[in-house]
Amino acid sequence: MITAKEPAKKSMYENVMEQFNKTADVMNLNPDIRKILSITNNEILVHFPVKMDNGQVEVFTGYRVQHNNALGPYKGGLRFHPTMDGDDAKALAMWMTWKTSLAGLPYGGAKGGIQINPRDYSLSELERITRRFTFALGDNIGPELDIPAPDVNTNEQTMAWIADTYMSTKSPAERSNNKHVVTGKPVGSGGLEGRDRATGFGVYLTLKLFFENKNETLAGKKYIVQGFGNVGYWVSYFMEKDGAKLLAVQDAHATIINENGISVNDLFEHSKPRKGSIQGFAGAKEMEPKDFFALDCDFIIPAALGNQITAANAYDIKAKVVAEGANGPTDNEGERILLERGITIIPDILCNSGGVIGSYFEWLQNRNGELWPLDEVMVKIEKKLTENYKKVQNIVNEKQLDWRTAAYILAISRIETAYIQRGIFP
Repeated sequence: MITAKEPAKKSMYENVMEQFNKTADVMNLNPDIRKILSITNNEILVHFPVKMDNGQVEVFTGYRVQHNNALGPYKGGLRFHPTMDGDDAKALAMWMTWKTSLAGLPYGGAKGGIQINPRDYSLSELERITRRFTFALGDNIGPELDIPAPDVNTNEQTMAWIADTYMSTKSPAERSNNKHVVTGKPVGSGGLEGRDRATGFGVYLTLKLFFENKNETLAGKKYIVQGFGNVGYWVSYFMEKDGAKLLAVQDAHATIINENGISVNDLFEHSKPRKGSIQGFAGAKEMEPKDFFALDCDFIIPAALGNQITAANAYDIKAKVVAEGANGPTDNEGERILLERGITIIPDILCNSGGVIGSYFEWLQNRNGELWPLDEVMVKIEKKLTENYKKVQNIVNEKQLDWRTAAYILAISRIETAYIQRGIFP
């Protein structure tokens, strides 16, 4: 029961619209362009049947929301999650528009997924669900129209199924020209060396640059991570190499802590055969989930789902920096409290943009028929991320703004310029 003391959480869509409107006011955004950017271009809803292993048929609901493509093809992940709905897809698609623009990529923003808990299905069922979803989307996706990528509970295997299904719908002569319909594929199926670690590397690099600007290093810094999937693992992998100490980890199954530090590799090896679950890890003890964000540490990396830091726990946070590895992990009320307390929030559209930058290079590699080695790829990603970070930092310093508002101004200004230069058809 909701009481006056416990207000209902705002949805991710309400949060992203508040963020957009706040930025539009600050930058005095052209009112006509404000109207365009406040709505989505297309919202695709599909229902599709799939035969299960037991022979019975289940009907699933899938979404694909295309927010804006003023700068290029729609780009954004697909997630498989029980809470996935149209409003979440709209919010995430809008964030992707800002993220790709901020990163200086020739992309717009989209997002989608299936309302499903993948843990409830066998691998063969997930393959059929994924392929049937791809077929249901049809020509609403495409290598020059809308390019999906992995997100929550999807991975390179999911992308390989999508690519194969989509390519199979084309004539034999055209199939190889459609390999870049998705990014985040396995390396053997046209994927990019380093794409698996790109998002986590981006979070790590952003924090490294942040502390370097304060004449500090990551060595000896204590941090906590929410979520130990692809992003949580890889950011921790790079942090450990730089001497930072992983104090605690939280996922949907357990919250664990070790004051002496958690071995990233040991935790990964433990979670891998357990569908990613950290529960039962011998190298740490379990703690109360509600006390996780209140732990005494230097920085927090929320790398799970949205709306995790709210008014209910923002006052408890002792860390001085929150680096958003997930999309929308801090709601607006939680953010207001953190900023009032002098806590820096490095926003998702900057902090976790390494993934979409890696995706862009994979898309280019496929388009050009090239293969780039890992060291070359990581240099490209680091260069792009560093450039973007410095642009946002300059706005923060010049205008004395918080990091999210500064990042939004840069992202939205680029789209505004495109509309002003091109005009509105007809």
